[in-house]
Amino acid sequence: MRLHTDVLVLGGGPAGAWAAIAAAGAGADVVLADKGYCGTSGATASGGNNLWYLPEDPDVRDAAMAEREAAGGGLTDRTWMTRVQEETYRQVNRLAGWGYRFPSDEHGRERRNTLQGPEYMRRMRGRVRRSGVRVLDHHPALELLTDSAGVVSGAAGLRRQEGWERYEVRAGAVVLATGGCAFLSGAFGLNVDTGDGHLMAAELGAELSGMEFSAVYGLSPAYGNHTKGLMMHYASYYEPDGTPIAFDAPGDARVRLARLAAEGRPVYARLDRAPPALRRLMRDSQPNYFLPLDKAGIDPFTTRYPVRFVYEGTVRGTGGLRIVDAGCATTVPGLYAAGDVATRELITGAASGGGSFNGAWAISSGTWAGAAAARFAAARGTPRGEPRANGRAGLRPAGDTGLSGADVVRAVQEEVLPLERNLFRDAEGLAASLASLDPLWERAKTGLAGTDGRTTLRAREAASLVAHARWMYRAALVREESRGVHLRDDRPERDPALRRRILTGGLDEVWTALDPVAPVGPPAVAGTGRTA
Repeated sequence: MRLHTDVLVLGGGPAGAWAAIAAAGAGADVVLADKGYCGTSGATASGGNNLWYLPEDPDVRDAAMAEREAAGGGLTDRTWMTRVQEETYRQVNRLAGWGYRFPSDEHGRERRNTLQGPEYMRRMRGRVRRSGVRVLDHHPALELLTDSAGVVSGAAGLRRQEGWERYEVRAGAVVLATGGCAFLSGAFGLNVDTGDGHLMAAELGAELSGMEFSAVYGLSPAYGNHTKGLMMHYASYYEPDGTPIAFDAPGDARVRLARLAAEGRPVYARLDRAPPALRRLMRDSQPNYFLPLDKAGIDPFTTRYPVRFVYEGTVRGTGGLRIVDAGCATTVPGLYAAGDVATRELITGAASGGGSFNGAWAISSGTWAGAAAARFAAARGTPRGEPRANGRAGLRPAGDTGLSGADVVRAVQEEVLPLERNLFRDAEGLAASLASLDPLWERAKTGLAGTDGRTTLRAREAASLVAHARWMYRAALVREESRGVHLRDDRPERDPALRRRILTGGLDEVWTALDPVAPVGPPAVAGTGRTA
């Protein structure tokens, strides 16, 4: 199957949906291709979602930015934070106008800072279709196409429900909205997020940023894989014998519990800090969290239950493709990035963007990327020459095949999933992991391939995991300090000289560099010598 369009959006989560709507609104013909079923696959569709939605009060917004600047280790950009606040406010109000029903507080005022993922994405799919976008469900993309000048000119992939046949969509511009990478950890709704877009972009020389801020794990009931963090705000933690686990400060809980888990010591939780009036609302807002507990006959508000850490990678982390202008263009011409596939350092810095910040970023970056891609396609005209397919590892091996995607996935997970390797980092451990991952990439580049459509997709995903892990650990090795979610046991202090974002890229040879664009803090107050 071959299609022609102005703008191709890869990914059907919130960022992809907003990008498709914006591109169509700008007058472009749009195709959206999703790895799963647009509206049901991915992190947002699997649960609730908070939003960085703030009233039009300068003091409230300034205070929110200052709080995130501190939590994010000074790596945010005040200009981008302001833009995201404004765009999110505008687009969420549009969503209300489209019929999304927000909950109301006791005074009857709508609370527009939270969304029910399934209903949100159902409405977004409907809006995408009503905007005239052609939706290709179950059409995972495998590689990007470029013209003779190296400008991105579409993508190719597989049609899962049509015998795994190959398809091509030739386009004037492409928006990547393929999500982050959770390394097939089993986190709820995240196995679709295998970093495919990052690999496709890196094959064309795209740069990434913030990849060291990827050591993000969520707490889940041991009986399930639901890692939505809202529940744990109301949790107390216990040893197996019922002894409470004390913390020096609330912010120390995650690290303290993770160290216990890394030592192999069981950890139990109980949601006993939730007020009785809130408990029904918690069940209504996150029913999937309670389902495995109910099946086990456990009332989590009154009974202790075992919990475990599940890796969420760059989905709840921060890093992704570097964007270079207000339209979310990448460093590759004709290619734009939105949502978790792009770095979120600009608004969340070194802290996890999980929840409200990622939700707001998906809306804002999707809107900007879709509109910018439409403008680029309109100005570009007809692409030059026959498009070239650019996929390599997992698609076009350089030597004898025989390496399976499953073998590669297992090898990567051994280096990435354990807390003692990834969350608690030091130079020796990072170097040891890279000593395994670098040869694994060479083997994948040479011998990783599928034998049919299904195994080809798995091989491509496996190659993406290897590439992701190497970018993460190279950047982590260079950042010789602890900042945000990046913890270096051998460098526990923050280094003021490293208050810069770190870029990375490359596949055969992974490189790192300091971002020439410095973080932008609050404006100076005239005549005082201090910041606002």
